Amino acid sequence: MTLHAQTIQEKGLAVINQSTAESYIHFLAHDLLEGREAGTRGGALAREYIITCLRNLGIQPFNDSYIQPFEAYARERQTRGRFQVDIDSISIYKKIVHRKLSLSNILGKIEGKRAGEYVIVGAHYDHLGIDPTLENDQIYNGADDNASGVSAVLQLAKAFLATGQQPERTVIFAFWDGEEKGLLGSKYFVQSFSQINQVKAYLNFDMIGRNNKEEVPEQVVYFYTESHPVFGEWLKNDIVRYQLNLKPDYRPWDRPVGGSDNASFALLDIPVIWYHTDGHPDYHMPTDHIEQLNWNKLINITKASFLNLWNLANEKEF
Repeated sequence: MTLHAQTIQEKGLAVINQSTAESYIHFLAHDLLEGREAGTRGGALAREYIITCLRNLGIQPFNDSYIQPFEAYARERQTRGRFQVDIDSISIYKKIVHRKLSLSNILGKIEGKRAGEYVIVGAHYDHLGIDPTLENDQIYNGADDNASGVSAVLQLAKAFLATGQQPERTVIFAFWDGEEKGLLGSKYFVQSFSQINQVKAYLNFDMIGRNNKEEVPEQVVYFYTESHPVFGEWLKNDIVRYQLNLKPDYRPWDRPVGGSDNASFALLDIPVIWYHTDGHPDYHMPTDHIEQLNWNKLINITKASFLNLWNLANEKEF
């Protein structure tokens, strides 16, 4: 790597910090957003906040609008079955008693030099909403799941702009709706994006702010597509080069289809990187609050992923 390239990357790293992450997560995980359930007022508030952040950063909308609206359908709630976004299922459900959700992905971009080549970084912004039957705390705030991931995508957008350099490939900054109801937003995107075959890679965040093992607070799970071993080499080298305080659990996977929005891309054989800090007792509980987050780890993961994304957007081959 040349000295010039290092200097460019360091400009991006310099703007990734805890105070910015705290401001994003504090708002998204606040009680006023009522758990950000897809299709609710709280989800709409989160959407408008993220769009305002993108606009203030100077990130352009991917199309004419930051919003990619879509609808999800399911059978009447006493009948088993999750919401669906594929055309065949929707056509069936419309003929019977059914439910409908009006949802919205949020998509911003930094235009690349090469026409028609894309890399995507994404995180879901919805969570589980409110359960009024719970005693005491009724709001699923989702500080780790997944306000933490949203904060990373926003910081990466800021970091790319801070480099002052146009990437080779167009970078799409994606915030998925309806992940908690079945990966709905990312499924809709891959089904509807006419240039999906020109997406070179996808980087996913889902829960990057907690400790699975308190005795190893630097631990992070690093899933990546096994046929791209350079993804693992990038992280190993960058941890040393930039003195990142992380201890990755490297998990190469032939097709990383489990757990989160990475699955929507992996099923199409698009190379994937996925950061995740593993399960914890507050997962999908009303106790997933901002006070439990490990800020040092969250920031180091965000910095490491900026370096990943920089490579995805600029390396000729990987």
